[in-house]
This record gives sequence, C-alpha cells and structure tokens, in this order.
Amino acid sequence: MIIKASQRGGGRALASHLMNERDNEHVELHKVRGFVSDDLHGAFLEAEAAAKGTKCKQHFFSVSLSPPETENVRPEVFELAASRIEKEMGLERQPMALVFHEKEGRRHAHAVWSRIDTENMRAINLPHFKRKLNEISRGLFLEHGWNLPDGYKRGQDRSPLNFTLAEWQQARRAGKSAAEIKATFQECWNGAKDGPAFKRLLEERGYFLAQGDRRGFVAVDVQGEVYAIHRMTGQKTKAVNERLGDPAKQPSVADTKTRVAELMEKVLKRHIATLDQESAERLKPISAKKRAMRTNHKAERAALDQHHAERWATESKARQARFSKGLKGVWDWLRGKHSAVRKRNEAEVAFKRERDAKERQDLITRQLADRRALQAEIRTERQRHASELALLYRDLAKTRALSHALEKPSARTRAALERAKPTRTRNRSTQSDGRSRDRTLEP
Repeated sequence: MIIKASQRGGGRALASHLMNERDNEHVELHKVRGFVSDDLHGAFLEAEAAAKGTKCKQHFFSVSLSPPETENVRPEVFELAASRIEKEMGLERQPMALVFHEKEGRRHAHAVWSRIDTENMRAINLPHFKRKLNEISRGLFLEHGWNLPDGYKRGQDRSPLNFTLAEWQQARRAGKSAAEIKATFQECWNGAKDGPAFKRLLEERGYFLAQGDRRGFVAVDVQGEVYAIHRMTGQKTKAVNERLGDPAKQPSVADTKTRVAELMEKVLKRHIATLDQESAERLKPISAKKRAMRTNHKAERAALDQHHAERWATESKARQARFSKGLKGVWDWLRGKHSAVRKRNEAEVAFKRERDAKERQDLITRQLADRRALQAEIRTERQRHASELALLYRDLAKTRALSHALEKPSARTRAALERAKPTRTRNRSTQSDGRSRDRTLEP
C-alpha cells in the first residue's frame, strides 16, 4: 500500500479532519491506544497538553495508508502496516489512533502517533522517515502480490502519478485531474516535431503558449490558469528552449489572456455551458443513488453492530449461566469443574469475536463492491463529458486560426498588391508627358 506521512501540530484540526463525514462516505474510529480519552478529539488534546512541556511544535506523526483500489484489505493488514511503522520509527510505546475512511469505493486508513515521550519529556526524532516508509510500503506490495507501482520499480525515479499539492489544487480549479492535464502536455510534447507543431497541438486542446514572468515558457488555458511547460512535460528547461526557441518571442501572459478572452465567442461559451448542464443533469440520478447508497450502507452497518451487541449480550448470559451458584458453585470450584467451564467460555469468546469480525468485514467488502460499480458509472460520465469538451476546444483553436487569417491578408492578395505598385509608379512618372501617359494607359 502507498504510505505517506508528515509531522504536524494542530490536534483539533487533525481530529476534525479525520472524523469528517462530509468528504468521506464512511468514517470508523478503529483503535485508540495509550490515551485516557476514548474519542479522537479528547485524545489529541491530551497529546497537545503533553507537548506544552516541551519545545516541540509538530508533536503528531500522521500517516495515511492507501491500498490498491481493487483490493479488499482486512483491518489486520492495516494494523500490520501500522505496527511495522511504529517499530521502524521507535514509536511502539507511544499513544496512537487508527481511523478508517471510505470514499468512492476505496478504503484507506489514517494512523496518528504522539511523538512526545512523557517519561523523558522530549519529542522522539524521526530521521529519514520517508525513505523508511517507502521500504515498508514496497514490502507490503510484494508480500500481498499487488502490482508494484512504477516508482518502486525504478528505484529513485519519481512516479509520474505523484503530484504536489499545488498541482492538485490547480487542476481542481480547472475542473480536470492533475493526471489528465499532465498527460495532455506530455502527449503534445511527444507528438510534436518542432515548436510550431507543439504550439498547434496545445491550442487544439485549449492551451496557448506564452512567456512567463521569469522568461520561461508557460501555457494559458481558456480559464486563465497558467502552467509551466517544463514542469508539465517533465523536460529540462534547456530542452524546452532548444525546441521552442526564445521565450521573448512569445506574447506575455497578460496579452495571451486578453487574446484568449477575445477568442471566447458567445456561442462557444453557450455551448460549453450547455454541455456542463447536460452532464450535470445526467449525474443527478447517479448522485442521488450515491447518497441513498451511503445512507443504506450506514444503516446496514448500524444494524449489524446492534445485532452483534444483542447477540453478544445473549451469549454472555448463556456463558455465565454455566457457572453454578451457591454451595454447588463452591463444590464445582473444589472439584475443578469451575475451571473447565471458564476455559470453555474463554475459547468460545475468542471464536465469537472472530465470527463477528468476519461478518462485519464481509459486509464492508460487499458494500465496497457496490460502491465501486457506482463509481464506474460516475467515471464513465466524466470521461464522456471530457471527450465532448475536448471537441469544443478544438473548435476554439479553429476559430483562433480563422481570426488570424481574417486579420492578415492572404498570400494572393499580397502578390496582387506587389504587382500593382510598379504600375502606379510608372503612371505617376509619365504624367508630365501626355503622349507617354496615353501609351502607358493603352490596353
């Protein structure tokens, strides 16, 4: 599973984020260990109080555990990953919490440890934790037979699917994923033989080449977002300049935005708005189905938990009834029957706990399968919308080319004007001699 981590403070905000049911379809506080409080907010406030006795500002070690999308991972696997992490980082005796999130048919976990060693009143140092977590993550992929990501196959090379927070936020504002935008730029770069071809391919997809503020090449989309060419294509700045030439020959970002705004004619804007509205209408029943599914899944889990609680109470009474009371109970204790009944009850408790855990995991697995099927419908509609939107962007590129053709005279018109210049000059030169003027004007 992919493991990402950070050292941070802000216990209140972190607890609110982890227990946020607005952005997650299901949230489950799986484990709280080493804290007095049983809830996440109270536990993290305890960690913050302990940190006040030190100079540590980032007293939490927050880790996200994301298995492959298609895998149904049991809680024991997440617990195994957490135990390996705390052993490698020296956090085995530290308070921790484990929270499960489910969203869009995927289940992942968040593990948070307190870095404050209350016995020595110091923060535990975590050197090279990213490198260590990568090794743990790679081992989990290999152990469970999951497909190894490209980043782990190439060692030090960075996977092209890993993006910074700034790239993700920029892509979210533009209404596309970071993967789609980077793939578009890289496709244009690989498919172009020279600078003009690259520029043409970008314009067909709704991006216009410009000179950035730092004299580098950037692209501006129809919404005004600016993208650095070398970053989006994964090329060195030198390689970009060799193919595209001098950035100073390109218009500025401000001029490009103005020109792009002029190209966005009313009819094309209306078509894009209509397309968005039609896609939103098609997504409405799917979104309603998604909300209903979330409600039903929550109800099923609550009903199962209630069933487990009631059954556990009934079974506990039955196990307690096996012990004799009064003098008979004393007699059973003296002849060893009480001990035999206790061992039988303990074995039965372990079996029943495993049974309940399996029933809950089976329910979660079935619900995840239903949610993934629904997510496939959502993904299909989004892809359909993106492909139709790409056609409109191609129309926009054609409109820009037509605009330039109308502003600039054609080659035939320029040639005709050039041929006409000597005739007018000869006419002017012979105006002093009437006979010459007449001969010139003769057909």
